Amino acid sequence: QLQLVESGGGLVQPGGSLRLSCAASGFTLDRYAVGWFRQAPGKEREGVSCISSNGASTKYVDYVKGRFTISRDNAKNTVYLQMNSLKPEDAAVYYCAAARKTWTNRGSCDYSGQDYWGEGTLVTVSS
Repeated sequence: QLQLVESGGGLVQPGGSLRLSCAASGFTLDRYAVGWFRQAPGKEREGVSCISSNGASTKYVDYVKGRFTISRDNAKNTVYLQMNSLKPEDAAVYYCAAARKTWTNRGSCDYSGQDYWGEGTLVTVSS
């Protein structure tokens, strides 16, 4: 069964940190760009960060730059999102998604055209 599984969400105080993990099973992530998305109650899902299949390129939405870091460990078939200095407005369900890339576009990522989605992990930021 091909799937992505997120973990690492939870309750954290403002200013705190969490590290989310996105683990793939049934396929290898090294041919996929991976993105992190989030959806807060009453809002549309939005792209937060992505990383190319070769790990050479990353993107961040403006309001997480300098606070969030995306990385990947292809040996562990896992992509991470380190989230620091969390704010109440970061609270959401966080999803990861994978998009198959060819050799020629292995250095790019974006938030469209995802092939697989995880079921999400809840992040709550509250004192």
